[in-house]
Amino acid sequence: MAARILVVDDEVVVTEVVEKYLRLEGYDVGLASDGATALRLAEEWVPDLVILDLMLPEVDGLEVCRTLRRESAVPIIMLTARGEETDRVVGLELGADDYVVKPFSPRELVARVKSVLRRMSSVPVPDAGGTLRYGTLIISPRTRFVSVQGDQVHLTAKEFELLAFLASHPNQVFTREQLMDAAWDYTYAGDASTVTVHIRRLRVKVEHDPVKPRYIKTVWGVGYKFEG
Repeated sequence: MAARILVVDDEVVVTEVVEKYLRLEGYDVGLASDGATALRLAEEWVPDLVILDLMLPEVDGLEVCRTLRRESAVPIIMLTARGEETDRVVGLELGADDYVVKPFSPRELVARVKSVLRRMSSVPVPDAGGTLRYGTLIISPRTRFVSVQGDQVHLTAKEFELLAFLASHPNQVFTREQLMDAAWDYTYAGDASTVTVHIRRLRVKVEHDPVKPRYIKTVWGVGYKFEG
């Protein structure tokens, strides 16, 4: 069955071009030109991925992102205009997985979509999917299941990929650029602060005290490591 992609943008030219390129790749595409319609389609149509513009009428993209993330872990790729760095950071904090800056190449966007969907179905780890256990933290790459102290933790696609990658390489230090290469398997056009935002969200979800993390450690001047 073809993956369902919901494209949310109030610029007709953008939606028409993106829809054309996605359909050429065999995806099933749904379109919405405002936030209210996007939320209704997300509930009724249940997309596999959402491409979401931040500047929308009625309900803006940030509120759509916030609402979607409360209800599901569907991957979200934001579309932002140049100069909207603050909105991009807020969107990532709310749970978006990635962003593309306008004007963008439709081929680049399709590559991002393919990457996110591919990595949703498979996370490469050294033990070919065996469960990782560190204290009360349990990570199952095969089923994408995470729990802390027996309680299931709901992660977005990118949060899971970063956690699984770090946990499968305990005590090894990675720069933010290396983590971007590991979790975003294309030539990434964004900045390394994206990793920082995802790490911060991860700590809130899996650490008992995010300010003094037990697992995901900052190595000052270098990057991060998972302490096993």
